[in-house]
Amino acid sequence: MPDTVATALATQGLWWLGVVSFIAGLVRGFAGFGSGLVLLPPTGAVLGPVAGITAMTVADLAGPLLIVRHAIRSVHLPDLARLLVSTALALPAGVALLLVLDPEVFRYVLSVVALVTLSLLVSGIRYRGAMTPPLIYTTGGLAGLLGGTVGVPGPPIITLYLASTLPAATVRATILVYLFAYDIYLLGIYALNGNLFIEALLIGALLAIPNITGNSLGAAIFRPSLERFYRVTAYSIIAFSALSALPLWD
Repeated sequence: MPDTVATALATQGLWWLGVVSFIAGLVRGFAGFGSGLVLLPPTGAVLGPVAGITAMTVADLAGPLLIVRHAIRSVHLPDLARLLVSTALALPAGVALLLVLDPEVFRYVLSVVALVTLSLLVSGIRYRGAMTPPLIYTTGGLAGLLGGTVGVPGPPIITLYLASTLPAATVRATILVYLFAYDIYLLGIYALNGNLFIEALLIGALLAIPNITGNSLGAAIFRPSLERFYRVTAYSIIAFSALSALPLWD
């Protein structure tokens, strides 16, 4: 165990991942989304797909612990239940795809997913139809498949809910609690299929410290009246993270 801890601490680029983890927590704290899109590109580039997703997930799971119980009060419970059921059904298939994906291809796909999602959000393209139960189930299934394959379930959820007529605080809370539950799902699947490695868990635990700090600070500065400012800030950070993690810079 001491050797494993020493190896985790000696991980090249760990200090940089710590900085990014704080920024990712800050984004999630004030915007309610985007943490994975910020943190996963660099962790995937440094640690590899499965270990990077594990470390990001542990940090991402710990970060909102102090704010998720408050967010539950504002969640749209029927939608959350539908999203979680369909995600649980689709997630194992996504993980199976990840395990056969080349690491370099994984990095390109992840960056492309982040940038395409960002482009859709910035362009103002929104779903204008009714938020029906079949649509919610489908969105949850897509999120589970995408999350299992490249570690970011958020894009389908974010794209749909930023177009909803729900209050900003309800949208933020529903996305935040969904992502928290997704993290638990994913770690459970990794444990069942033998891909939950102690080194990646330790790195994730180290990254959780700045992530928790960022989440707490982001939640403290959140003001519904400044929603537009938060979105623009989150978009800019996501774009930088996605572009900087592309393999072509290696």
